[in-house]
Amino acid sequence: MAFLRGVIRCSVSRKYGTGVSIYNLTLRGGKSSRIRLFLPFQSCNQIALKSVTAGAINDLTADKKSFGSKRDPLDTGFADPKAAFKSKTTYEVLRAYIVYQLCSINYLVENNMKLMKICKTLLGERLFTAIMKATFYGHFVAGEDQYKIVPTLKRLHSFGVKPILDYSVEEDISQEEAEKRELAATQSEVQATPTQPSEANVRTNDEAAQIGGEMPQYNVNKTFADRRYKVSSARTYFYLNEATCERNVEIFQDCLHAVAGATYGTGITAVKLTALGRPQLLLQLSEVIMRTRNFVSEIIGGRGNVLGHHMTAEVLEKKLKDAGIKDTSKFLEKVVTDSEGVIHLFPWSGIVTENFELSDTFRVPSLKEGRMVRLISQLSKKEEEMFRNMVRRVNTLVQTAQELDVRIMIDAEQTYFQPA
Repeated sequence: MAFLRGVIRCSVSRKYGTGVSIYNLTLRGGKSSRIRLFLPFQSCNQIALKSVTAGAINDLTADKKSFGSKRDPLDTGFADPKAAFKSKTTYEVLRAYIVYQLCSINYLVENNMKLMKICKTLLGERLFTAIMKATFYGHFVAGEDQYKIVPTLKRLHSFGVKPILDYSVEEDISQEEAEKRELAATQSEVQATPTQPSEANVRTNDEAAQIGGEMPQYNVNKTFADRRYKVSSARTYFYLNEATCERNVEIFQDCLHAVAGATYGTGITAVKLTALGRPQLLLQLSEVIMRTRNFVSEIIGGRGNVLGHHMTAEVLEKKLKDAGIKDTSKFLEKVVTDSEGVIHLFPWSGIVTENFELSDTFRVPSLKEGRMVRLISQLSKKEEEMFRNMVRRVNTLVQTAQELDVRIMIDAEQTYFQPA
């Protein structure tokens, strides 16, 4: 669970409607206390269900003279400790200090599972659970489910702190099982089926190597197969089958509903793409993207993606002809352009919505051979369908987030997944 400070806070009157404020209350024993209670005339307002962006638009269009709220200046550098920790009690700050000091001890971190099993055996499940909730679990986790996190989120929201909900849906598996799953999930079925690589795959790999050379960082290696190694702060998912990915979609949808209900749509849900599809497809897409950038560097000069060059389709055609590549009509037909120039060399929208085959789409002209070459190895029909399923799952989550007016953050992955 991670938290972000709020950038914009809407006034209470705009979010919940007008109400009555009561200041002076007389308690038992004649003691008086100055307390402000806000009693709304209506329990819910349409604006309360909108995201921060929608709330900001309503604030900007509203009359400046009506119910203006005083906003604290945003401390982006966290230089003011009072502002950074104003949502925390003294107990929570002390607990955080103790927990982080314990987490800095390498022996405890490397042997945490063994120590937890020993403590659970000696103390019993009830006492062990109570100690964990009062220390590590209570510090890092807001709640056990979407209902128990509500009090924590509401309290943080009252201080202008907005959450990024990260549901833990990964399995507790051994290192051997993790390596086995990762090796199986990052190898193409076409390459894994025969004992010897097919002639078509060898030719495709040789063609792709012409654009940028060998890229071993996008090939599977058993040494790094367990992506959890020395990465204790990130959620890690290992592909098992398509049914597991469908279950992950349902869990992420529950998280979106929890954000919409507990934060009035102002929170963010963290999603990892490795939980929604086969990692091998992400590896191959990453390799395609990096080889495309190398192709742009060879043809145009400079570095980076083609979007940053602001190059028109006519200029691209001329540069290809100057490089000795004549038959470029089919390649240029798939290039996506706008008023400022070339946006993409490949029709990504067609890949997502029109079921273009990946093997036939990712082709670029080769400077050495003067013909079109593939940047991706041959995929089976099953793997093409897996890619469609992964895109469909992402679209399902985006549509759900749009309906609930909740934002999605694509969480970071290993470096070899990040281009895709």
